[in-house]
Amino acid sequence: MTSSSKIVKTDEQWRQELGPLEYAVLREGATERPYTGEYTDTKTTGVYSCRACGAELFRSDTKFASHCGWPSFYQPTAEDHVILIEDRSLGMVRTEVRCASCDSHLGHVFAGEGYPTPTDLRYCINSVALRLQTTAD
Repeated sequence: MTSSSKIVKTDEQWRQELGPLEYAVLREGATERPYTGEYTDTKTTGVYSCRACGAELFRSDTKFASHCGWPSFYQPTAEDHVILIEDRSLGMVRTEVRCASCDSHLGHVFAGEGYPTPTDLRYCINSVALRLQTTAD
């Protein structure tokens, strides 16, 4: 799946393919409860793809322990694999992260928080928005 392959489906098609929490997060922009996600603390080597469409988004070597309650990465696999959108909901200004292939909500990205990462960014991503494919070390 390349980032230039746009996936368009009806809401009914997405509802049939995704579970209720997956649909709420990926298609409606909800957030899973902190510290409940499958990948919050995993250190497994692999590739994280969009649960909705399978597009590659992040790699485990960019995942770090932020202790925020959701999986955190310091950069996507490629900048054009995600779309960044200003989010003014909840009375604050944030940057939403979406899958470039299917326009699914993934989470938010934050800058300047002082994490010791090469980019000083924290892509705070819902576990339910991801699927991990393990690779050999």
